[in-house]
Amino acid sequence: MTDIDVKLNEGESVSVPAGTTAGEAISALLSNKQRKRTVAVKIGDDIADFTTALTESVTLTPVQIGSNDALDVLRHSTAHIMALAVRELFGPDLKIAIGPSIENGFYYDFQRAEPFTPEDFDSIETKMEELIRQALPFSRAEVPSSEAVSRFSVEDEKYKVELIRDLGIDTVSLYQVGNFTDLCRGPHLPNTSFIRAFKLLRVAGAYWRGNENNDVLQRIYGTSFFDKKDLKKHLHALEEAKKRDHRKLGRELELFTVKDDIGAGLILWQPKGAQLRRLVEDYWKDEHYRHDYDLLYTPHIARQDLWKTSGHLDFYSENMYAPMDIDGIAYQLKPMNCPFHIGVYNNRKRSYRELPIRWCELGTVYRYERAGALHGLLRVRGFTQDDAHIFCRPDQLEDEIFNILELNLLILKTFGFDQYDIYLSTRPEKYVGSDENWDLATDSLKLALEKKGLNFEIDPGEGVFYGPKIDIKIKDQLGRSWQCSTIQVDFNLPERFKLSYIGADNSEHQPIMIHRALMGSLERFIGVLIEHYAGVFPLWFAPVQARILNITDDQAEYCEKIFTQLRKGGLRIEKDLRNEKLNYKIREAQVSKVPYMLIVGEKEKENGTVTVRLRDGKNLPPMAVSEFIDKVIDEVSEGRGI
Repeated sequence: MTDIDVKLNEGESVSVPAGTTAGEAISALLSNKQRKRTVAVKIGDDIADFTTALTESVTLTPVQIGSNDALDVLRHSTAHIMALAVRELFGPDLKIAIGPSIENGFYYDFQRAEPFTPEDFDSIETKMEELIRQALPFSRAEVPSSEAVSRFSVEDEKYKVELIRDLGIDTVSLYQVGNFTDLCRGPHLPNTSFIRAFKLLRVAGAYWRGNENNDVLQRIYGTSFFDKKDLKKHLHALEEAKKRDHRKLGRELELFTVKDDIGAGLILWQPKGAQLRRLVEDYWKDEHYRHDYDLLYTPHIARQDLWKTSGHLDFYSENMYAPMDIDGIAYQLKPMNCPFHIGVYNNRKRSYRELPIRWCELGTVYRYERAGALHGLLRVRGFTQDDAHIFCRPDQLEDEIFNILELNLLILKTFGFDQYDIYLSTRPEKYVGSDENWDLATDSLKLALEKKGLNFEIDPGEGVFYGPKIDIKIKDQLGRSWQCSTIQVDFNLPERFKLSYIGADNSEHQPIMIHRALMGSLERFIGVLIEHYAGVFPLWFAPVQARILNITDDQAEYCEKIFTQLRKGGLRIEKDLRNEKLNYKIREAQVSKVPYMLIVGEKEKENGTVTVRLRDGKNLPPMAVSEFIDKVIDEVSEGRGI
């Protein structure tokens, strides 16, 4: 039998017979301590489990506990154990669909007549623990697709049969653990003994293959870790996330609501939420004006022909709403603001001396989202983008990208986000524009990031077809990532709409167009803000900055006078003059997360002062109303970085 060389990425190698499994080869190269921490191997960029037969000389990288790759293998394997446990507990009538690992966990989809309940989770987890203690191996088999179809047809596993037929390949891989076999690419753990800390979390409905016309399945979610301490930490974070859920806080703080009779995915901003949104918008507009942008306003609908020219009907129609007939002409709600800004640009001839042109708009757009994907403010059907488009010459591109990054990071920092991951996405396989332009744009994005001193990752081939882009994912107080900011260079729309400017040589040239959104959308950004701050907003953009509380009715008239004075002083103020006990009113103000409570009793009335109480329970010395106004103004200015 032919021998092959198997090499560790660190340099050690061993000669083994062809057909030796990855597990056998890696065991010969690792110490006993390393073997205990290794759950799979990497061959090139692909992760493989220990059962993989090696037929040629390769370099192996151990996938060890502590890495994200190892967690992914663990969670995928835990999903299969959960499916095995469910099958053994609830019988063969239950149908099993798919069960991948996902971010922070895993799930499996089941078809079952009766709904799963939280009480079922206890018995499922007990059965899983029993199976795990048996150290059951995960075994892989490559079989002809026809054989797999026959097998799953006999077992009446219609979802597996459908998947195999749709794959359209000659051979598929099956994985078996215990008496459960599933269609699966793998990889999996060597055996179940590596599963040490897991928890089933919730059950939800899910359409088969995400299509609302298909069967509704039951999806059981869970998570898994190699260490019980990590599981405990994760479960604590989940509980904290529940407390911060913007939908819950939005209801409790009376920020926004969604009504079925108005429509799913359409946000109704209540007065306090509208005030919060106005504060975000005003800050955004002020900073853009200071950074030499001009504001535009554009319509919500346009003739369908515009979307044909822009290409949206060709590549984005499934996200657009049906056309409407107006005077015999087809119109559609806008999914993007770009063509309108182009319309302003094309309003007259442009000179190279005018460039760069920077236009921004808080433009509301409408995109179709499936009902199952809607999620509070984070996924809606009508939302307002903090949009901007820059038209510039090629020699201006790098500076413009740099300036966008400066403004972007300033705005994020002002709102309390200073942790983020940055990705530079490069040319995909299918693209428009010349290689020369792509190289220019990609280099400009890269150089601007480097000039700004930012760490970033290259995301090869993940640019959009019309140009490369930068994506910034901000991190909140819980360390969760949120996609908000994007900067995209576009060669497509300038060509489609025949944009031009007169250059210094008196000839026509095509400008470069930059799309950018710093918050992404106001709805999503405010949803993230609510969860980031758990509703405890900094004073400068708190919807209500202070609430006046009287002790008895004798101070009501003085409180009304204070209320008027504070409003005229520019403060966002409420009053609670109900005939209730003071402690009750203080507690309600704290639950509402109001930054300051102004308590007024007979002493304050006589002295013309207020006693200031913070939402954390601390008290400040009594002060004159004018002094409190100055204090708030100073704190707001500091918060906004003015």
